Amino acid sequence: MSTKSNVAMIASLVSEPSRAAILTVLLDGRFHTASELAHMAGIKPQTASFHLAKMTDAQVVTVEKQGRHRYFGIQNPEVARVMESLLSIAPPVQIKSFKQASENEAIRLARTCYDHLAGHLGVQIMDSLINKGMLSEDQNGLYVTEKGEAFFADFQVNLTQIKQRRRSFSHKCLDWSERRHHLAGALGSALLDRLLTLHWIERLPTTRAIRITADGKRGFKEVFSIEIG
Repeated sequence: MSTKSNVAMIASLVSEPSRAAILTVLLDGRFHTASELAHMAGIKPQTASFHLAKMTDAQVVTVEKQGRHRYFGIQNPEVARVMESLLSIAPPVQIKSFKQASENEAIRLARTCYDHLAGHLGVQIMDSLINKGMLSEDQNGLYVTEKGEAFFADFQVNLTQIKQRRRSFSHKCLDWSERRHHLAGALGSALLDRLLTLHWIERLPTTRAIRITADGKRGFKEVFSIEIG
């Protein structure tokens, strides 16, 4: 049996600082132009274009064309899971300014992990769903209980449609800032979409940090028993 694989190629892609910075930005789950990614990653546009071409060829990043513009995003949820796992074992970034401290606090409170909710809020939501009996957890993963089916129907999350998606229905994702798990998979994605629709949370333009609205603070307390300080 051959022991050769392409693991080394992928590892070399994400080990380069500029590419790692781009992929970290793309964990917001959105598509960005090369110039936007260059600005947010703190690199030159030419450098971003060079690295994006390499990652697109390796099928780590996907590109969509709209007119004259090209928009880049993470290829699939598995890439996001690998990046989040790497972040969980990476040493923390040194904070050198008040702005950095504020951004770091916002990211740790609530953020997107590709297409689902992460950070302290994401972990608290999964804990709440388990503690309230909406989700059941065993060594094989997470399952929606009968009580959970009623809850998600009332919360207008369509489980039947979600189960038809060609991806994992629900699984745990290790949260790099909390060192605990948050809810991922198609169910985690649908829950994020629902919270955005309810305006309990809002995306921010240049970061994957998520803002919790006043309605959200009330809603999370009422539905999930989560106090937002």
